[in-house]
Amino acid sequence: MKKKILTAILAMVMALPVCAQEYTHTFNDNTVYYGVRLGLSMATVNSDDAKLDGGSMQAGLTVGGIIGIQLSPDYPFYLESGLMYTEKGGKGYNEQSTKTRKKFTFDLNYLEMPIILKYSYEVYDDVYIQPFGGGYLAWGIGGKMKDYGERVASSSFSDSYFKRFDGGLKLGCGIQYQILYADISYDFGLRNINHSEFDSSHNGCLYITAGVNF
Repeated sequence: MKKKILTAILAMVMALPVCAQEYTHTFNDNTVYYGVRLGLSMATVNSDDAKLDGGSMQAGLTVGGIIGIQLSPDYPFYLESGLMYTEKGGKGYNEQSTKTRKKFTFDLNYLEMPIILKYSYEVYDDVYIQPFGGGYLAWGIGGKMKDYGERVASSSFSDSYFKRFDGGLKLGCGIQYQILYADISYDFGLRNINHSEFDSSHNGCLYITAGVNF
């Protein structure tokens, strides 16, 4: 899986100079646009269960494609969605004592579909600021729970750990110059991904991404 993802990333990076030469239109020239995204995810899991409370950030990868549609020809509001592969998770410690505590980490890898409303405002020639907000739906496709104290590893998506389905709010802001794009955003997980009837666990994830729009 990771080899395929790295291959896709390399292909996109190599394609950027070619794309920049072929496409020179600005964001607001199009009622429909397509894009590719690549970036860093920094995730946590906040849980009532101490064994699943990964409050320390875990870095990962996010990569995928999007499509945006202008909602009105008179106003620069766009509905944007797509499909992203994103690595979430968290890390923490089993004990509070600094002498006895042992680290645990868990990877939560998702296919995620954002659904956001974006406003595009031109601040300079071909430079657009694009605040956005909306939600996301995600399905867990893999990940490992690693307990460094017990020296064991198991699947993160199991009856003992986390549910696969997740969803929540997404807020952020992007900037675009011609076809080049970058943004920063945050996922607020609203779905309880804990199997317990008494405890709750929620994802949180900060993204820094870059890409191109066509």
